[in-house]
Amino acid sequence: MTFNSARFIVSNTDYRKCPPADKPEYAFIGRSNVGKSSLINMLTNHKNLAKTSRKPGKTQLINHFLVNDKWYLVDLPGYGWAQVSKSQKAQWQKMIKDYLRYRSNLVLIFVLIDARHTPQTIDMDFIKWLGENQIPLALVLTKADKVSRNKIHSHRAAVEKRLQEDWEELPEIFLTSALQKTGKEEISQFIQSTSKNFYGI
Repeated sequence: MTFNSARFIVSNTDYRKCPPADKPEYAFIGRSNVGKSSLINMLTNHKNLAKTSRKPGKTQLINHFLVNDKWYLVDLPGYGWAQVSKSQKAQWQKMIKDYLRYRSNLVLIFVLIDARHTPQTIDMDFIKWLGENQIPLALVLTKADKVSRNKIHSHRAAVEKRLQEDWEELPEIFLTSALQKTGKEEISQFIQSTSKNFYGI
């Protein structure tokens, strides 16, 4: 798949205010500062489509982008150590989980994990919740350019081992680097094939 066009549509705090559910939708989420905005910009061939920041918690809304006028890419708020109040975190959690459970045209969510580290409990707990709620997902190991190949293999193996504790069949796992554009083609083709299977586009 080639990302011929990508444009911002709307930001919301409630899934019921999102665009009409008439196109396939793919969401991206991860711990704060995992490199989500950089990955989205790399995939869509835009420098500033998604706002990047050194300060965690930059994304605070459900952000819809229309790609190729055929499907939505959704940028969700990160979870983890963003410097916001407990009440704000609780609001984000409800907003995200309501969207994931009730958005009827959500095909799949990409969960981003920092390839530089071994599996974090907060990541694995969230992935487990997705499985319990039967929400299709794929994993994306980010920032692959910032760690040695041996460590990448080791950390990926650790993720797979943790997943095998709860999953009979492991989700797809992609290795990415926004800087080197690693994983761009693989994720693009995966979205294309998945949309074709579900929507015939």
